[in-house]
Amino acid sequence: MKRNLTIGLGAVFLLVSCSNNEKIIDSLVNFNNSKEAEGYHFGDKLALPKEVTDNAEAVAISFGDKESSDLTIDPKFFTMGDNEVTFVIKTKNGETLNQDATINVFARKPEQNIAYEIIKDYPHDPDNFVEGFLIEGNTVYESDGLEGTSQLIKYTLGSTVPSLVARQPANIFSEGCAVVGDKIYQLTYQNRKVFVYDKNTFKKLSEFRMAKAMKEGWGLTYDGENLIATDGSKNLFFLDINDPSKVIKTISVAGNTEVYDKLNELEYYDGFIYANVWHQPFILKINPATGEVVGKLDFTKITEENVQENSEHVLNGIAFKGNNMLVTGKNWAKIYEVSIK
Repeated sequence: MKRNLTIGLGAVFLLVSCSNNEKIIDSLVNFNNSKEAEGYHFGDKLALPKEVTDNAEAVAISFGDKESSDLTIDPKFFTMGDNEVTFVIKTKNGETLNQDATINVFARKPEQNIAYEIIKDYPHDPDNFVEGFLIEGNTVYESDGLEGTSQLIKYTLGSTVPSLVARQPANIFSEGCAVVGDKIYQLTYQNRKVFVYDKNTFKKLSEFRMAKAMKEGWGLTYDGENLIATDGSKNLFFLDINDPSKVIKTISVAGNTEVYDKLNELEYYDGFIYANVWHQPFILKINPATGEVVGKLDFTKITEENVQENSEHVLNGIAFKGNNMLVTGKNWAKIYEVSIK
C-alpha cells in the first residue's frame, strides 16, 4: 500500500509539473506573439510574463552559436529587424524548456520623409539594364546586367555613348559596382564572382570568390574603408577591399515599424548609406553604424513614368553629383538630378 501511495504521489507530481510547463510555454508564446508587431528597440528590457518569472530559476536567449542571460536588447547579440531566437528556461523543479521565437528590433525614431526637387534630367541608354551606378566628376561608371548583355561601361553624363566598355561572358550576370582608388569592383548575381578592373583601361586585374555569407550579389558601394554589399536580404555586408570574399561585419536594416529586405543598389555619401529596395520606388537613408533607416525618398512618380509596361524596369541607380542625387533605373531613358531639401 505504501508503494502504491508513492507511485500515486509521483504521478500527481508529474501531472502538476507538465501542467506548469504548459502554462510557462503558453504564456511565453502569447507574450512573444503580442510583441512581434510592436517590436523592441536597442536598450529595451524584455519584461517576461509572471507565469514565466514565477516558475523559472533562470532564463536565457539562445542565438544558435551564442547565448545571453541578460534580457536586454543588446546590439552585441541582436540585429535590426527579425531575430530568430530560442528561449531557454530552467524551471525551479530542475527541468529545461525551449521555445522558439521571433524578436523584431526596430529603429526608435520614425523615418524622415526627405523632400527633393527634380532640377534636371539627362539621356540614358534604355537598352541598359542598370545594376550598378556611380559618378566621379562628370564621368559615369555603370554595371549592366542580364546574361548575354552584361557589361561595365564608362561614359560622360549627358551622353549615351560609352567611352570604355568591358563586356562579360554570356553566362555572367553583372550586378553592383564600386570605385576604390584606381580600381573598379564589380559583383555578379549568381556566378559567385567579384571582378576587379583598372578604372582607366578596364583591364581585368583580379577575380575573387564571393563571400560565403552572401546568398547572391546585388548592390555594391565603398565607404572609404570597406566595400559594402547587398545580397537581396535585409543585410549589409562590409567586405575587405583586399579580399572581398572576407566579411568584416554585417548589419541588418530596419525602420521604425518595418524590416527592409530586398536591399539592392547602394551609394555611400556623407556618412550614410543610400539603398533602393527592389521593386519599390523608394531610396532609404541608412545609418551604417546601426542599420537604422533614418530617412526615405519617394520616387513613385518618376518610377511609374519609366516602368510603363514592364514591371522589371524598376528604380535601380543612385549616385551623388556634388550635393545633388542622381537616380535612374533598369532600361530607363533618363537620369534625374534631384536637389535634396
